[in-house]
Amino acid sequence: MTQVTAPPQVRPTKPKPQPFFIVVGLVALAMTVWSMIQLGFDLGPLFQYNERQAAIVLAYLQPDWGFLLQVWPAWLETVIMAILASVVGCLIGLVFALVSSTATNRSPWVVRVIRAFLSVLRSLPEIGYAYLMVAMVSTGALAGLLALAVFNVGIIAKLTSETIDAVDRGPLEAADAAGATGVQRAVTAVLPQIWPNYLSYCLYVFELNLRASVIMGLVGAGGIGSVIDVERSAFRYEHVSACLVGIIIIVIVLDIASRAIRKRLI
Repeated sequence: MTQVTAPPQVRPTKPKPQPFFIVVGLVALAMTVWSMIQLGFDLGPLFQYNERQAAIVLAYLQPDWGFLLQVWPAWLETVIMAILASVVGCLIGLVFALVSSTATNRSPWVVRVIRAFLSVLRSLPEIGYAYLMVAMVSTGALAGLLALAVFNVGIIAKLTSETIDAVDRGPLEAADAAGATGVQRAVTAVLPQIWPNYLSYCLYVFELNLRASVIMGLVGAGGIGSVIDVERSAFRYEHVSACLVGIIIIVIVLDIASRAIRKRLI
């Protein structure tokens, strides 16, 4: 019996780079170099020894842990501000998401108007809303809460509306056949399908609020950020360092917890 040998495998040739991607890469490199030249970008000062800089770095490396307990009301204010902003922003964002989706809103022009409004809402960062709210309601936690809530509405509405657009249309058709109203249609056919993703978005927004609440305080919107701003102005960097480490620990713990909750939801 003659043994049949398999034909040698031909190694596929490596595809040649497309001219389009080469051009895009060169343009991106040219823009990067041009931007560095325009900004006068220089890493030299980073490697220059300066006694003042060394003292600041040394103070940061020696955090005063006892200071964290002294400012516990500011920590509590930050957490409360993040929780309330998440609740308010997520609830209002859900309403906007239902109105801005073609699956739950049969009026195309209303959908376009609401989506344009939400795009404008997302265009301004949370620090911009913080400045605006501080001017409207003065300094304090209320300004930070309102700024975060408004910013959250845009994020939740965007993410949730995209989830609503992708729902199974079968329950929607069944609700229409049963003569359901628009509200009944959304409650019975849409919300049960989006709850897991929606709750996941809410947890994500809560994480963002904890980080952003620190920035809120830097512009007078209350919380631990205000404490950091005061201590930094007084050159007490060991206090600033302790607060920063505390923020990192809280964010990491909440991130781990939210990941575990997301796995159960989705």
